[in-house]
Amino acid sequence: MAVMTIRNIDDSLKQQLRLRAAQHGRSMEEEVRDILRSALSAEVSQGVDAGQAIHQRFARLGGVDLPAVSREAIRGRYIKRAQIYAKDYR
Repeated sequence: MAVMTIRNIDDSLKQQLRLRAAQHGRSMEEEVRDILRSALSAEVSQGVDAGQAIHQRFARLGGVDLPAVSREAIRGRYIKRAQIYAKDYR
């Protein structure tokens, strides 16, 4: 089994660890092992982009049906305006 030494721990953090260990009826060393075991055994989801994360978070609330919006190409709109302006200056 490996040995690990952690230096420069704040006194307040050490006190919190001591209290937590006492509440669970074990040594500070065993408490740290349990904390590390719990933190590292949690499954880390990878490969979820922002869109998927937002969808997963709000999926349980249900969806919203939005009406379809008719659109025209932006390029076509500007060409029509340019033709109108060109007629005004002829």
